[in-house]
Order: sequence, then C-alpha cells, then structure tokens
Amino acid sequence: MTRILVHGTGGAPAANFIRSLQLAGEPFRIVGIDIDKYNLRRSEADRSYLMPRVSDAGYGTLYDELMDLEQIEFIHSQIDQEISFLAARRARLPVFLPSDAAIAICLDKMRSYDTWKAAGVPVPETVLLREVADLSHAFASLGPTVWIREVVGSGGRNALPTDNITLAREWIDRHHGWGRFSAARCLTRDTVTWMSIWQQGTLVVAQSRRRLYWESANRAPAGVTGITGTGVTCSDPRATEAAMAAIRAVDPCPNGIHSIDMTYDAAGLPLVTENNIGRFFTTHLFFAEAGLNMPYIYTCLGLGRDVPPLPRRINPLPDGLAWIRGMDMTPILTTLEEIERPVIELQQRLERACTPIQP
Repeated sequence: MTRILVHGTGGAPAANFIRSLQLAGEPFRIVGIDIDKYNLRRSEADRSYLMPRVSDAGYGTLYDELMDLEQIEFIHSQIDQEISFLAARRARLPVFLPSDAAIAICLDKMRSYDTWKAAGVPVPETVLLREVADLSHAFASLGPTVWIREVVGSGGRNALPTDNITLAREWIDRHHGWGRFSAARCLTRDTVTWMSIWQQGTLVVAQSRRRLYWESANRAPAGVTGITGTGVTCSDPRATEAAMAAIRAVDPCPNGIHSIDMTYDAAGLPLVTENNIGRFFTTHLFFAEAGLNMPYIYTCLGLGRDVPPLPRRINPLPDGLAWIRGMDMTPILTTLEEIERPVIELQQRLERACTPIQP
C-alpha cells in the first residue's frame, strides 16, 4: 500500500486531493499533517498529526521523524510556504515539484508580472506601491478604478478595487503595505483558470474552467474570496496560449503542477494574473468526479508510474460541466443545461400567470 503524506489535511484543498485519490480505487494510505488543532479534527486522512508552523524551530526535525515513522513514499502540499520548504529539501524528499527558480518567481506576484511582461505574456499593467507617489502614478495611468492587492499571498487577501485614491492610501497604511502591495488596471469580472501537469518540459494534461462567481463575494471588500462558487468546464484557445506562454516564461522546462489564473479585459482577452505554482486549484475534485483525476495522474508521475490514458492532453473534459459549491454543502456535478432548465420553466410559469384570462 503506497503511503502518501498530505499537508494542510484539514483544509478543503487537501480534502479534495484525498477524495480524488480515493476515487482512483487504489488502496493508498494517506497520512495528514496540519498546524491547526481544529482543522486536524476534520482530516479525512487515515492518520493525522498536529505540526508546528513551518517557520517554527523544530519543524524540520519533527518532519523527518514523521517521514521515517510512516515510511512516506510521496508528498503533496497545497500551501505556498510549505511548498517552499519541500522544494528546499527536494534532494531527500519524494516530491514532484516545479523548479526552485519557478517557485521563487511565482510566489511573488510582482516578480512573476515582471517576468511575464518581459516575455510578452498578456498581463494587466501593474505598479509596485513603494510610496504614495507610486499610488498617484497608478491612478493616473491605470485608473479610474485600480486593483490593489498584496504581492505575496492567496485567496484575494486584502485585495481592494477602488476609484478613490484616499481610500487606497488608507487601506495600504492600515495593512502596513507600502512595498508589499501593487496596483493593477481593473479588469472585468470574467475569469478563467488553466490547471496543468508537466513532466520534464512536456505537458501531460491541462483543463480549463470558467468561474461564474465567487462564493460569499458580498462579504469581501474586493468581491473576491478565493472560493469558487460555481465553475464550468470550457475551452478557449486564447487562454491556452496565454497560460502556456506564462508557464514557459518562468521555466523553459516545466515540471509538476502549474495552475494559471486569468481575467478577461474589456476587449475579451484573457490576461494572466497568477501562477498558483506547485498546487491544484481547490476545486480539482470537480475534474476528478467528471472523469479527469489530475491528483491521481500527478501522484502516478511522482511515483514514477505510467499515467492512465487520456483522450487528449488539453481540455479532455467536455465543455459545459458545472460544479456548484457552498459552505457546508456537498458539491454538485451537473451541467449548464440542467442549471438553466428551471429558469426556463419559471419563465413559462410567469408568462402563464401574467397572461389575462380571456372571457
């Protein structure tokens, strides 16, 4: 029985990774670790351990002890800081990760932006905010509305779209963000993701998904929570081209997982905003339930095995499959057609109700 260690085991990304492996039908033994005693209780691993933060003294020693105790054969993390830890020790850990250089670039949104812009990858114009003068320049050149966000971090943390320079300055002051925040041209609400697995420069598989809306968007200042409400499979050749260019710009010989976020501009062009490097999007269980088990494919590659056959490498799933999610609700795999069916029926009922009865 193959022994897999999964980081952040009490969180949704890790849970979906574990569930995807369980769908594969192979008897893995899953060992989980988490730094939160409450999250640990939610773990779906076969055995779970509480750990200190990766930056704490003693983490490395405890990690090595756990590796020996559980005889771990493969490791996966969905957490940026822990991906960096694993990458630094890749020579003695069973991991399947992108290069150190690619990870360093992609964990810093300004470094990735500069790299992509220099390579001609379509990106939204962005300015690093070191001082108030940079903010004034951003509003003058990118406005009237700009997108403020931290250059390190995920989930839309402390992001803010605003057309008010005073509010922007106070927001950055409040978060001690000078030198750590950027301002970008505000785009549309239409987004697309391109999740892919590579092996030594060769694309193994990639699948696109549109995000219809963010779950609980009305509870975040930016309207972005990092939690997809409903995602839909799609195929956009422009998104594929942009994502491929973005990945090869940070690493000419890509390896492991590269998950690209893109947002459409007013002209309908997908612009690259982030490479969630070394990890899957939280909703990867969507694809696994639909028949494309990317965590299993990735694990097979990491273990040096052959991967299951695929009908094609890019977007093997049909367009229009939908994954509906919500807090404390079991996700639903359906189609856009099924979602629209009750809308059409409601319209017909309304038309009947509003039609005057003829005498």
